[in-house]
Amino acid sequence: MAENIHTSLSAKTGETQLQRNLSNRHIQLIAIGGAIGTGLFMGSGKTISLAGPSIIFVYMIIGFMLFFVMRAMGELLLSNLNYKSFSDFSADLLGPWAGFFVGWTYWFCWVITGIADVVAITSYISYWQPDFPQWLTSLLCVSLLLSLNLATVKLFGEMEFWFAMIKIVAIIALIVTGAVLIGMHFQSPAGHTASLANIWNDGGFFPKGLSGFFAGFQIAIFAFVGIELVGTAAAETKDPMKSLPRAINAIPIRIITFYVLALIIIMSVTPWRSIIADKSPFVELFVLIGLPAAASIVNFVVLTSAASSANSGVFSTSRMLFGLAKEGDAPQQFSRLSRRSVPASGLIFTCLCLSCGVVLIYLIPDVMHVFTLVTTVSAILFMFIWSMILCSYLVYRKRRPALHKASTYKMPLGIIMSWVCLAFFAFVLILLTLRDDTRQALIITPVWFLVLIIGFQIVKKRRTRLYS
Repeated sequence: MAENIHTSLSAKTGETQLQRNLSNRHIQLIAIGGAIGTGLFMGSGKTISLAGPSIIFVYMIIGFMLFFVMRAMGELLLSNLNYKSFSDFSADLLGPWAGFFVGWTYWFCWVITGIADVVAITSYISYWQPDFPQWLTSLLCVSLLLSLNLATVKLFGEMEFWFAMIKIVAIIALIVTGAVLIGMHFQSPAGHTASLANIWNDGGFFPKGLSGFFAGFQIAIFAFVGIELVGTAAAETKDPMKSLPRAINAIPIRIITFYVLALIIIMSVTPWRSIIADKSPFVELFVLIGLPAAASIVNFVVLTSAASSANSGVFSTSRMLFGLAKEGDAPQQFSRLSRRSVPASGLIFTCLCLSCGVVLIYLIPDVMHVFTLVTTVSAILFMFIWSMILCSYLVYRKRRPALHKASTYKMPLGIIMSWVCLAFFAFVLILLTLRDDTRQALIITPVWFLVLIIGFQIVKKRRTRLYS
């Protein structure tokens, strides 16, 4: 009944459903863009300094686990093409509370990640225009994101295609450049010789012991935020049965290429102890070869990486609000589509929230501390989303064995790997208690779930009054 009410309201715009305007080319690059986070460009220096060469294994383990999460998501989305995103199958399989919690948590995740991205974009632009007012840069950035997403979903796909392409070219350029330096045994001004032996000849693969290895997980997990974005784009993909499996199946190759290989090259050219924690190792490698425009080129790459993340966040949150509104879990206004089949109200609301967040961050003096805090909160909440996908899968296997049997895209070792991944996320949460900054984020996070519990009770009472 609620579905009929919301459908009739959205019908006034002439459209009641999201249109499948994303091609296979778009969905493949959205998947790649989601798998290459800003954390790889900016956070890899810190992760290397914390864990040493063992960081390679950290990225491989996280990537391995998330591949199975994505396979679970893929099987669920393809089991019923009426599912618009993972909040839909969570509500269907776990109950209305799960759809409410997953939908709003995913929206909140991307809003706070978007705030961090907008602040990052502002700082990158100030590299070229230091005298330009930062508040105006932030405002222009949010306005541009809104304009791009209000146009058509195809334009979003096109922008994300080129954003992802820039990231891919940058990483391939780094790998090729590093391989050449290693091949010619390049010697840096500091006296370091480029060699694969640099990875293990200074304390082996675990020079900082298990504590250093575990510390790497805390930051590395944030680099994978957005890997599930392909799931929110599924409702607007022309041929989901073909493009979604192809995008998910390529995740292991992408992680080996873009994460593992890039880190091996970086630590081969520059010994891991010489890598500065608060600088991008990508910039440092290009500076080593004496490329005059290195700083500007890499600054442009990390700028587009942050823009890609923010653009993806605005897209996915508006679609999540659309789904929540169709289920009666958000204001009805968000279920209305524009003439271009875009959920304009959700886009405007998300961008307003981004603007408010930027103002708040600028009011707090220690921006970097806030940045660490919000990204850690985001990583914790994303682990909640990934866990809910796995819980939905376990219920799906129990309640709908016929659908699983008929599936052409089954998750390998489905039930076993679901429990293994859930145990892994619990392990990472324990690791987050070991450091002060991440512990603070862990303490703050329950406040969000308290807000959700109150919000769900209000929605429940409203539904009871409406249908009694």
